[in-house]
Amino acid sequence: MNMPVRDDAIEVTIIGAGIVGICCALSLQERGARVTVLDKAGPAEATSYGNAGVISPWSCIPQSLPGLWRNVPGWLLDPKGPISVRWRDVPSFLPWVMRFFQAGSTIEKVARLADAMDALNRPNMDIYRRHLRGTGHENLLQDSWYLHVYRDAHGASLSAIGQRLRIERGAPVQIVPGDELREIEPAISPVFQSAVVIRDQSRAVQPSALGKALADKARSMGTFFKSCEVTEIRQKPGHRWQIICDREYRETGNLVIAAGPWSMKLLKPLGISLPLASERGYHLEFHNPGVTLKHSIMDAERKFAASSMQNGIRSAGTAEFARLDAPANYSRARMLESMTKELLPDLNTGDTSEWMGTRPSFPDSLPCICELPGQRNLFAAFGHSHYGLGMAPKTGQIIADLVMRTPTNIDISAYHADRFKKHGQSQ
Repeated sequence: MNMPVRDDAIEVTIIGAGIVGICCALSLQERGARVTVLDKAGPAEATSYGNAGVISPWSCIPQSLPGLWRNVPGWLLDPKGPISVRWRDVPSFLPWVMRFFQAGSTIEKVARLADAMDALNRPNMDIYRRHLRGTGHENLLQDSWYLHVYRDAHGASLSAIGQRLRIERGAPVQIVPGDELREIEPAISPVFQSAVVIRDQSRAVQPSALGKALADKARSMGTFFKSCEVTEIRQKPGHRWQIICDREYRETGNLVIAAGPWSMKLLKPLGISLPLASERGYHLEFHNPGVTLKHSIMDAERKFAASSMQNGIRSAGTAEFARLDAPANYSRARMLESMTKELLPDLNTGDTSEWMGTRPSFPDSLPCICELPGQRNLFAAFGHSHYGLGMAPKTGQIIADLVMRTPTNIDISAYHADRFKKHGQSQ
């Protein structure tokens, strides 16, 4: 599939070989650009490696919702709660928390965020299928439902704000009782007595394999992937950019920052300051699990998801806020063992592996996708929080439009770096 690249092709370098950077490369290659991707790790080896694999067109619920603050103290005090904070980091984290609660303080604000999330997620399955076509790895994306399960027979509700946001945007959502839930997924414990079922979505049966398959396609189209650690970027005359990578100097006409939680390390020396938090997620994978799941399952109270993967069943979730360089706290992964066993009582827990990755999270659950203010030919594609796998394909298309100076087919003002100033939030 090697494609000839014209001598006058637009030159683009992408920093970051996660799923967002890979999708940016594919969309730029489709537009005839000459693309290089730089990352110290291989494609889909960092944060993109270990997520829960859910790819939903209906992911339109921001993390911050009205009244959520009431749950936070209890979550923090519960060792198995869905969030934790390294206490030494609390003072530096507080400004982000205040922005977070402000972002979801009213229904009107949440509805605007939901619309912006919907625009990024709605086409994700179609774009992924197009990217995968002809690779021989089409089976890495499988049709699936998402089951949000509750212990209370009346726990599942379509009147909850999250479900209302989905339904208002066309999601096929219904409630099922416990007996019907176990007809859909026999392995689920009878402890769970109701569920919200979200249909018409997909799951990646191995997210890292999906990223690598798409990276291989990008290579076959002409993208050059180089393993190196980028330590600095500098603006050069003529709106060009210099990149210092393993003490080597490279230049490019257009530079895309898709380095996830590490993006701000490169941008701060340019005077750019954005409220990007490093939000850690953990997973525990059960090899030889003895049970299988046809769909993705979310324990709605414990806030973790379980899915069948090529290597077993993966439980993923929890949010831990800590410095980017803080050591991993794998007890956050190991606690998923008892929680998943409660969900799936016949699960074999004798062979497991644990993992930690860091999500790049803005307070409003939206990424930054724009040409950075005052920085000609420098583009942002980071901050996708919990939604990177779902938002990556559309992000790639938007970045290609921005680099190529062509109109986008959606309003992208909600993803601009200036939005924090506009909403009275100082950068």
